[in-house]
Amino acid sequence: MPNFVAITPDRLAESIAAAVLDRTGHTVIAVDGADAADPVAQARRFADALREVGRSAHVVALHDFIRPASLRLEFGRSDEMSYRTAWFDYSAVRREVLDALRDGDRWLPALWDEHDDRSARAAIRRAHPGTVLIVAGPMLLGRDLAFDLTVRLDMSEAALRRRTPEQERWTIEALLRHRREHPADADFSVRWDHPDRPALLDRTDG
Repeated sequence: MPNFVAITPDRLAESIAAAVLDRTGHTVIAVDGADAADPVAQARRFADALREVGRSAHVVALHDFIRPASLRLEFGRSDEMSYRTAWFDYSAVRREVLDALRDGDRWLPALWDEHDDRSARAAIRRAHPGTVLIVAGPMLLGRDLAFDLTVRLDMSEAALRRRTPEQERWTIEALLRHRREHPADADFSVRWDHPDRPALLDRTDG
């Protein structure tokens, strides 16, 4: 049976910063989690911990790489298949974030404005040596995105139903299905049913 150990959110952030500290060059981290897990907030915590140890760190929200409403809502506002396959532009994340950072020392912080449904018109940013980008959002893993380090904020179905707003609960089956289809553990696999009391998968036994 997997062994999970209690860890505080701050200690988790420190552990992730320690895992990056000795890496040379740029690093891209995935924080995979349902919106109910608030992965962007956790990514910001991780970025703060990295800055405290002297690394340039920035957060890229997957919702800033959402597809236009005309594409993602083609089959309605609550289509489970569309949510898994058409809502987020994972290819653009690869092109404009991962590849751009590694090949050109730059990255695009946002592609599309979800609220106004138009181009984000974000300026390309230049990367300092050893920049860490933390990409945060749902269903990131299992997309053939070459992250250097992965964090999964894993919530049970009960926790998802408890913490997801009623108007967004139609997304839960898509999230659960994606997790079933891509069950491999992340580098940091975290039980996130209670965000104030997370538990980290202990890998010390192999």
